[in-house]
Amino acid sequence: MNAAKSKFIRLRILIVGLTFAAGFAVIGGKALLLQLTQGSWLSQKASGQVEESVRSVGKRGTIFDRRGREMAVSVDVTSIAVRPARVKDADASARELAGIFKRPAEEMKAKFTARKPFVWIKRQATPKEVEAVRGLRAAGIEFVSETSRFYPNRNLAAHVVGFTGMDGKGLEGVEFYYDGHLRGTDTSSWGRRDALGNRFQSEPPADEAASGKNLILTLDQGVQFAAETALNEAVAATRARSGMAVVMEPQTGAILALALAPAFNPNAYEEVKKPLWRNRAVTDPFEPGSTLKIFVAAAALEHTSLSPKTTFDCENGTYRIGRHTVHDVHRYGVLSLADIIKYSSNIGAAKIGEKVGPEKLHQTLRLFGFGERTGIDSPAETAGVLMAARKWKEIDVAAISFGHGVSVSAVQLISAVAAIANDGVLMKPRIVQAITDRQGQVLQQFDPEPVRQAVSPATARTLKGIMQTVMLPGGTGTQAALEGYTACGKTGTARKVDENGQYASDRHVASFVGFAPAEEPRVAVLVVIDEPKGQIYGGAVAAPVFRKIAQSTLNYLNVPPRPTTDKLRVARGDEGQG
Repeated sequence: MNAAKSKFIRLRILIVGLTFAAGFAVIGGKALLLQLTQGSWLSQKASGQVEESVRSVGKRGTIFDRRGREMAVSVDVTSIAVRPARVKDADASARELAGIFKRPAEEMKAKFTARKPFVWIKRQATPKEVEAVRGLRAAGIEFVSETSRFYPNRNLAAHVVGFTGMDGKGLEGVEFYYDGHLRGTDTSSWGRRDALGNRFQSEPPADEAASGKNLILTLDQGVQFAAETALNEAVAATRARSGMAVVMEPQTGAILALALAPAFNPNAYEEVKKPLWRNRAVTDPFEPGSTLKIFVAAAALEHTSLSPKTTFDCENGTYRIGRHTVHDVHRYGVLSLADIIKYSSNIGAAKIGEKVGPEKLHQTLRLFGFGERTGIDSPAETAGVLMAARKWKEIDVAAISFGHGVSVSAVQLISAVAAIANDGVLMKPRIVQAITDRQGQVLQQFDPEPVRQAVSPATARTLKGIMQTVMLPGGTGTQAALEGYTACGKTGTARKVDENGQYASDRHVASFVGFAPAEEPRVAVLVVIDEPKGQIYGGAVAAPVFRKIAQSTLNYLNVPPRPTTDKLRVARGDEGQG
């Protein structure tokens, strides 16, 4: 190699070396510049491509009955989703998942090709579905751990407990009313993904501190089951439209049972129509009929000189008030105030109401809680309807005296009658008795809450005596008499208002309300049967249900019977109507 050629080669090497050196210098300079001026921004951008925030919700609290038995729990489930940007073969994946979930392939493909970063395929999938999808090993498919609400007793107390939606939020019942306590806290953690989108590193999930609080109800599953069984049998036997039964402790206002028929399974609430979801004992008003005569008698005893022995002419079954005529089922002559309640005379009640007057009658009904919400811890409570006394006409006083022209809720009515059992003290009804943490420590206790003195203890005691006669021979409630226990009660039968605002002749609400034992009441029970077929009177339709529920509840609570009261069961076939 000659000197000239050697020199040229060295020159070329020098030029190439200088070029590479210049290039590296530029790259190094640019890297240094970026590190100094945009290092933080680039670091965040890089992290955003491999890291993501994972939202998690603490487990929802458990709902227990008063004896600590589970009524609503949260269980771990898996949901399936897709990240469309990571799908390799949308057609094939859609066909495979369509077969697993029994859905159209076009519907699945729309999920795989959606212009969204994340699309749910199925929330809370079954274990069999999850296993099948995992076996596909399809790109872009994700499995998300969630919790689902489960109601182990199915229909039992469904209207009281309520249910949650797919997102875990309460939609009805105490699940809705106490959602803020039951729901777990939202938390976020960081996770890392590899280039294929697989999560390989993440922070631990939310701890117990993020879990929701527990509820302890006043309900007792044993009493609830007895109430639902008796009510369902009666609704089926009478071919009624629906029914309600409420059991309450008179001294505390605690609801031991609240049954509605027809019921539903909260695990599959979507399968029934929405009107069946609501707690109609709280939300729906109805005209109480003759059960309201108890409170007309209370007004008379409290605010006038009338006594249980004061007599009234019941006009042989027909009584004109202006252009209107009031009728009795049976033709009664002269009856005492006590017998007017026993035999459930509409005319007698109207005449008692006339003696009391609209102002005092209205005042008494308000004191017992009619026309206002009770404050029970259940959503959408109705206040019922009780017009101001100044708007009452003469016929209104009469109609309200036998339970028409006024509407009440089942919870209002049972609370008012329980006040008589409680020496005249009206108690606030309640469904939840305590809120606890995950370890069972009480965070908030709901103690019995007196509302006011509705009537004096003396008046309450007199009313108890009158209400006992309802179950004696000739009374309208003989079919409510108990084995081994004294009881107090009142029948009710009311016509329903039709679409034209007129009272229908073929649609009725039959009811019975009372408490037992008469001397030291432990339970108050209300039964309402809506639109029974055949027999329509409360004494024939609702009274036997009261007997079944009260009898089984007293036995369940180990209340000692009094065998000497068997005489109250004499002549059960000789009842009146009410």
